Amino acid sequence: MVEIKTPEQIAKMRAAGLVVAAMHKACREAAVPGATTKDLDDVAAKVLAEHDAKPNFLGYGGFPGNICTSVNDVVVHGIPSKDTVLKNGDLLSIDAGAIIDGWHGDAAITVFVGEGHAPELHELSRVTEESMWAGLAAVRKGHRLADISRAIEGYIRRQPRPASGKYGIIEDYGGHGIGSQMHMDPHLLNYVDRRRLIGRHNPKLVPGMALAIEPMVGLGTPKTHVLSDEWTVLTDDGTWSSHWEHSIALTEQGPLVLTAPDGGRAKLAELGVTTAPDPLG
Repeated sequence: MVEIKTPEQIAKMRAAGLVVAAMHKACREAAVPGATTKDLDDVAAKVLAEHDAKPNFLGYGGFPGNICTSVNDVVVHGIPSKDTVLKNGDLLSIDAGAIIDGWHGDAAITVFVGEGHAPELHELSRVTEESMWAGLAAVRKGHRLADISRAIEGYIRRQPRPASGKYGIIEDYGGHGIGSQMHMDPHLLNYVDRRRLIGRHNPKLVPGMALAIEPMVGLGTPKTHVLSDEWTVLTDDGTWSSHWEHSIALTEQGPLVLTAPDGGRAKLAELGVTTAPDPLG
């Protein structure tokens, strides 16, 4: 069942989303060569405490961190560790979440550690982020879930191919519903699967729905495997990947990007979409 939120509940999700944005800002600034991913986890924990918010990752299924820190060929769910030292040239995904009054926010960014990254990596991150915004722009009343998948995949497929030959849209992981839990129905693919175009797999988008939209794109295969820690997900061929995510709610007045500081107003305006008023002003 897809959870439908009231305006008051969406306002609480917006509060949680702003905490996530603050976590990302602080972690981005701390992601320098020589820092460990555990250092970033400590930064995130401090931001959560300052906002009287709870982490939604810590303890989730036994996960041991406040955030996920995924470096280079790690796609998602990297565990923060004092043994993982960031190096100049690393590509880092920071996936963060927060809970306010029982309501969740969830978002991810890709960060360039240090300097000197190949143009191909900058383009990988740009394509992944822009495909996320294409998906966010498809969150409109009357659309269906697959319209978001189509927008994400379509954007990626229209881009010039990288030197590696292709962008691999990660197959085994995708977006999801969010609200009173971090992961809820519906599951959102980042590509169109014609087997999921009918029935409960492709619900109509209605006010009160909230989704976490998170494309994960690599420079090679879309196939992945999980390490023995049962969390860390890597590309099968060792190619690097990028991960971007925002949580969004659909209201009677339009969409609101819950984890963007401006509610997504500026970026969605570029794409011809007017956002809903921010319930927190």
